Amino acid sequence: MRSRPAAVLAPSVLLALGLLAGCSTATSAEGTAASAATSAAADQPTPANSPVAPVGIDWTTYHRDAARTGVAPAQPTAGPLSIAWRRHLDGAVYGQPLVIGGLVIAATEGDTVYGLDRATGTIRWHVHLGTPVPLAALPCGDIDPLGITGTPVYDPATHMVYVVAETTGFHHVLAGIRVPTGKLVFRREVPTPDGHPRYDQQRAALLLDRGRVYVAFGGLYGDCGPYQGSISGIPVSGRGPIVSYKVPTAREAGMWAAGGPVAGPDGTVYVSAGNGAAIRPPYDGSDSVTALTPALQRTGIFAPSTWPADNAGDLDLGSTAPGLLGNGLILAVGKSGTGYLLNSRHLTGVGSQVAKAPVCAAFGGMATRGTVVYVPCISGGMAAVDTSGSRIRVLWRGPAPAQGSPVLGGGAVWVPDWSAGVLYQLDPGTGHVRHQIGLGSALPHFASPSLSGPLALIGTMSGVVAVHGA
Repeated sequence: MRSRPAAVLAPSVLLALGLLAGCSTATSAEGTAASAATSAAADQPTPANSPVAPVGIDWTTYHRDAARTGVAPAQPTAGPLSIAWRRHLDGAVYGQPLVIGGLVIAATEGDTVYGLDRATGTIRWHVHLGTPVPLAALPCGDIDPLGITGTPVYDPATHMVYVVAETTGFHHVLAGIRVPTGKLVFRREVPTPDGHPRYDQQRAALLLDRGRVYVAFGGLYGDCGPYQGSISGIPVSGRGPIVSYKVPTAREAGMWAAGGPVAGPDGTVYVSAGNGAAIRPPYDGSDSVTALTPALQRTGIFAPSTWPADNAGDLDLGSTAPGLLGNGLILAVGKSGTGYLLNSRHLTGVGSQVAKAPVCAAFGGMATRGTVVYVPCISGGMAAVDTSGSRIRVLWRGPAPAQGSPVLGGGAVWVPDWSAGVLYQLDPGTGHVRHQIGLGSALPHFASPSLSGPLALIGTMSGVVAVHGA
């Protein structure tokens, strides 16, 4: 994990509740304080086995669905771009904003979750979950302060949005917040499976599937300390046992990619792991795409035959979430630039790919439609990669500065340049730029827009910007 692009600016125990510092109330649009429960409410709906697919304008998780396709409805047709609104918040928004009905949900490094009016950006409510960790208190890292980094997730069965905040004392706390009211229903500390919370960072997008919220952990920028990549599954009620998986390496192998774990139609969870400690056999589970049951028992794993050199050179697969296609294939691309096409049902160990070919060094989350995967390349422009015939073929590359994670909607591909703060709208057949717009702010690393009707929404280093024209 240690070799990321240069910074822009910057099991299972129910622990005692109420460990958080700071305010934990939600403020409504009228300015009245809603009561903030610190344990799960008794009247919560019983969750469905799997989340309801988002409809219309909703964007309820990273890249819109549990498979992380990143595809919004084709209508309305994308057109010229203009700024609809900007909203300054109490910190950087690293995760994708969510859209639930008329609300935009944004979570900040200030450890605050906001409900914004979708049409105007007006703050309808906010929930402050504690005091974030200053960079000076961390052994390494590049986010200051460190609060909420991973994209939240919404469950239409419980009517709650879930978010993980890091608070002073190196606590990682899962909160459930009622939508649309902004009422804090529960908060629960999530022990990191490696037992080293000071060195663990929760950067990956949260995943909701089959009644659990999945939370993946990696290390801090710089890979300091004895952390091990891991993932935990917490019941959506906030109560009950936590399941977990930890990479069986001596250290590192972070599960940190911004796109987070991916869910298959049968409930299998696929997650990428970064470089581990081993640089010679035996293989240690790092530099991989790992398949897990809903209870997080490992059922399959893929690693490149070059894993010892990848680990030694920090050229692993952990930088990008797996690209899961509807036909059961997975495209895995990481820091080395080699793309690996995998059969998701037959991840049988080292060198078990269906095909491999050069693509690009990739960081973030992919989008998929049909047999094409849209890959976030750190240089040279994003890549549209065709996988038909079980082969890997790059169809086109996008504008060179646009290194963010792409999404699709309105008959266009959307990809940001996080350094310059520019959002591009591309022709999906050629990658040519149709329109572009400056957002007035630098963006967090690995930024990706959310699409909702005619709006594209994106987190910035100071809040959220809504762009009309999607």
